[in-house]
Amino acid sequence: MSAQADLRILVTGAAGFVGPYAVEALRRLPGRVAVFPTALKASDHPRIGAVAALDVADQSAVAAMIGDVAPTHVVHLAGLAATAAANAQEALAWQIHLFGTLNLAHALLDRAPGCVLVNVGTGQVYGATARTGRVLDETALLAPSSVYEVTKAAGDLAIGALLGRGLRSIRLRPFNHTGRGQTGDFAIPNFALQIARIEAGLQPPVVRVGNLDAERDFLDVRDVATAYALAVAKSDELGPGTIFNVASGVPRRMRDVLDQLLALSAVPIAVEPDPARMRPSETPRYVGDAALAQRVLRWMPQIRFETTLADVLDDCRARVRAG
Repeated sequence: MSAQADLRILVTGAAGFVGPYAVEALRRLPGRVAVFPTALKASDHPRIGAVAALDVADQSAVAAMIGDVAPTHVVHLAGLAATAAANAQEALAWQIHLFGTLNLAHALLDRAPGCVLVNVGTGQVYGATARTGRVLDETALLAPSSVYEVTKAAGDLAIGALLGRGLRSIRLRPFNHTGRGQTGDFAIPNFALQIARIEAGLQPPVVRVGNLDAERDFLDVRDVATAYALAVAKSDELGPGTIFNVASGVPRRMRDVLDQLLALSAVPIAVEPDPARMRPSETPRYVGDAALAQRVLRWMPQIRFETTLADVLDDCRARVRAG
């Protein structure tokens, strides 16, 4: 089937949090579709099957993989997902987010010039521009400040610089998203894991938190994966270098998010500030405008936020039970 597929989609970072959701969404596209999941290490993934090894920072390995697969599309997810991880590993963040992206882009230009690179960046590239309080569309100024933001913005801009050489690309800038399988490095699963440990008697009945005044834009990971699949499906209709925000457009105060999770708990739980986490937010409100994706891709979030929170909490309970 793979040799005759109309779509041959190579996915980098397929074993991460979003990767399996993206692979599943791509496999649901109509027609003959072959998806080639890759990650830093080869594995037999329980949800998506065989995952091939690919280090996007290895230029030769990337070129060889593109030559072997001859993809029609590359969905580039590989990266350091957590801001703290990128900030702590600056050199690695540059290697993956900028040079890994360039390795893919150059390999496509050399070996598969008709292929479309669907680059998954981040809505955080707008950085300090969000401090204006405006809802951010794709025309907002990129003003990154952290290592994570700067390195992701560099990869995004590097793709734009190669459009004149014929690179076919779509740049996606997803805002915060969560769901089953996300690590405790992120706020919502961190809250949920604490609640699950309290319910299991493994932690005193207190959730320890940082700043809860910030407002953020959250999506369900399944809705995000659908947006990625739609970008692939409609790639032939899009102009060169098209950029889409993937966002809900709904500001949610972190205190309200926590209260919604606490309402789902089976036991009473108190909330206490943790001095180690209490950093005043320099960006009190960070919200995206995805009107372009809604209009062009016909994409709209489908999953209610309350459903997402319940799913995350149930997943965290299962993880705590499993030890």
